[in-house]
Amino acid sequence: MPEQHPLVEAITPLVERLNAEVVAPGDARADDIPLVWEGKPVAAVRLPTAGTGEARETSASLAGTAGGSGGVQGLLTEVADELGGPLDQLSRHDKQQAVLMLEARGAFEFRKSAEIVAEALGVTRFTVYNYLNRAR
Repeated sequence: MPEQHPLVEAITPLVERLNAEVVAPGDARADDIPLVWEGKPVAAVRLPTAGTGEARETSASLAGTAGGSGGVQGLLTEVADELGGPLDQLSRHDKQQAVLMLEARGAFEFRKSAEIVAEALGVTRFTVYNYLNRAR
C-alpha cells in the first residue's frame, strides 16, 4: 500500500465521523473540498449525499483503515472477531453483548451507526435502541 500523506492521516477520523470520503485529487469533482498541502493538491473530501453508501468504503480504503480501526465497520469487525463469528448469526444474548461492546467503543458516535449496526446484526434499528436502553 502506498504511504499515506500526513494530512490525509490527520483528517481521517473527522472524515469518518462526517460519513464523508477522501478521494484522490484526480478523482475530485467540482463540489468536493480540495485538500492542499504546500500549494499542491493532496486529496479532496467528498461530503455524503442522501442515499449513497459508497463514501465510507472509499474513505477507508484510501486512508488505510479498512477492516481495522475504520469507523463503525472496523468496530463491527473487531466485535465479531471477539465474539467468535458473524454478528447476524449470534444468539440474542450475544447480540445484546455486541451492542454494549460497540457502545463502549464509541460506535454510536458516528452518523447512521444504529442502522449500520442493525444491518450487521440482522435486526431492526429499533431493536438496537432497545438493547441500548435495557443496559442503561
